[in-house]
Parts: sequence; structure tokens; C-alpha cells
Amino acid sequence: MAVTKQLKAKYKEDVIPVLKEKFGYKNIHQVPKLHKVVINMGVGEGSKNSKLIESAAAELTAIAGQKAVITKAKKSIATYKIREGMPVGCMVTLRGERMYDFLQKLIGVVLPRIRDFRGISAKSFDGRGNYSLGVKEQGLFPEISYDDIDTVKGMDISIVTTAETDEEARELLAALGMPFKK
Repeated sequence: MAVTKQLKAKYKEDVIPVLKEKFGYKNIHQVPKLHKVVINMGVGEGSKNSKLIESAAAELTAIAGQKAVITKAKKSIATYKIREGMPVGCMVTLRGERMYDFLQKLIGVVLPRIRDFRGISAKSFDGRGNYSLGVKEQGLFPEISYDDIDTVKGMDISIVTTAETDEEARELLAALGMPFKK
């Protein structure tokens, strides 16, 4: 809990004044802030093996600290032998305290554990101030034991902000401590 307070306090005390000065905001409510973090784990073989989906959901629940929802296919795709309504992955949407807690863990623990890590790409913004990041294995998170992993599963992490442009979102995330490539 103390870690969450640190990131939230850093935003209020350090980030808001810097962004307000840099972009010339007149009102404190114009300053971009974090809205939510969405973690998605697609399990391609999950349509054939329901135990894979259940283990992925359990791992995602442990990582996020919030129960994962199993996602189902919206339409049938014959090439992949998927029918409408079959389970294909799981996801979690984090807001508030859990969002700050997860981001602190991501920035401070998970990203430095990546082999040959030199920073994350600054090109993964979507044009509306949201950032997407892919993690290739769930074993980077401290909650997951390497002995308990049956298959390596990657995940997509989307950080949604209230920023209008990518430049504002990049400055927000950089001020919060996100390690972008130089």
C-alpha cells in the first residue's frame, strides 16, 4: 500500500506542476492523468484445452490482484477452428489504487527483469494518448513461480490516459518513471 501512495503522491506533487508548466495548462483539470490499465492475455489453444484458459485466468488474477474475466470469441473463424462463444483468452481492467499499484510494480520490478532491457519503445502510442506494451512471458512478475508455469504466455498491457496527444501522454508516463528508449 505504501508503494501505491508513493506513485500517486509523485503524480500530485511532481508530475502535475511539470506538465502544467510545459504545456501551459491554465486549469489543473486539463493536466493528463491515468484513466485505466487493461491487461489482456490471449490463449490460442484455449479453445481446445479449457485447463489452459483456467490457468491463464488464475495467473492473471495473481498478477493484477483482481479477478480476471474469461473472454469469448465474438465470431466463428473456420481457419483457426474457433466457434462463436468459445473461450479464447482472459483480461483484467484496473482502475484507482490497483492501477497505481500495478504500474509501480511494472516500472520498478517487471521491466528491469527483462533480458537485455534497454527501455521500452516510444512508438507504441495509438494517436489518442494511450500506450500499449507487450510482455512475452508471465514469469517476469514476482507473483508467478517458474515451477508453476505450464506454458509460457504473453500479455498485452494498455495504459489509457486522458491526454489529448501522444506527446502529452509520453511526458506523463516519462514523469511517472516509465523507462523509454533514448
